[in-house]
Amino acid sequence: MKPLRIYLADDHAILREGVRMILSQAPNCEVVGESGDGQTAMEQIESLKPDLAVLDISLPSMSGVEISRRLRKFHPDMKILILSRHDNPEYVDELLKQGIHAYVLKEDAGSDLLKAVEVIRKGETYLSPRITTQLMTGLEGKRQSKTMDPFKLLSNREREILKLIAEGKSNEKIGQSLWISAKTVKVHRANIMKKLDVHKVADLVKYAIKTGLVET
Repeated sequence: MKPLRIYLADDHAILREGVRMILSQAPNCEVVGESGDGQTAMEQIESLKPDLAVLDISLPSMSGVEISRRLRKFHPDMKILILSRHDNPEYVDELLKQGIHAYVLKEDAGSDLLKAVEVIRKGETYLSPRITTQLMTGLEGKRQSKTMDPFKLLSNREREILKLIAEGKSNEKIGQSLWISAKTVKVHRANIMKKLDVHKVADLVKYAIKTGLVET
């Protein structure tokens, strides 16, 4: 089997040493270069043309996200493994859209890095289990938010204010009724419109009638 030529970019020298040690345990893997600086890493990757680039997200001078974007554009056959401490699903989602092949959390590198390399060899994508769980949770949350009745998103106070708005009360009158300032009512009104995705008072009135808050 042809050795997998790997380039490693991380700004922590001790971590790079640890990653090298882990990769040395993998059969037919060879670290052909490394750097702690993003710009240097990009230049050396261009020159060395490894099979796999292992990149940290937070690199000086050029982020791992930018390096990944450039590699996908100019070297689409090169494999990309992101090794990061960030477990934010937004980071992962953005990088997956770019076309990375693996995302491994640094704290899980000891158990996940070699697995990721083997999965990449097979032409598949690998994510640390915790990342997979968070992505699935995020997708489920988005699905539920799309199907949820917007009225259920309103607090009791917001429902009170919506009813009074629909009855034609001004911010000042609503504030006096609820013992809050007109400014606070204005903030609640804006939040109600945002949650219900409406932009006119007339639409608020229609919604209040539709949900039975006010009677026609």
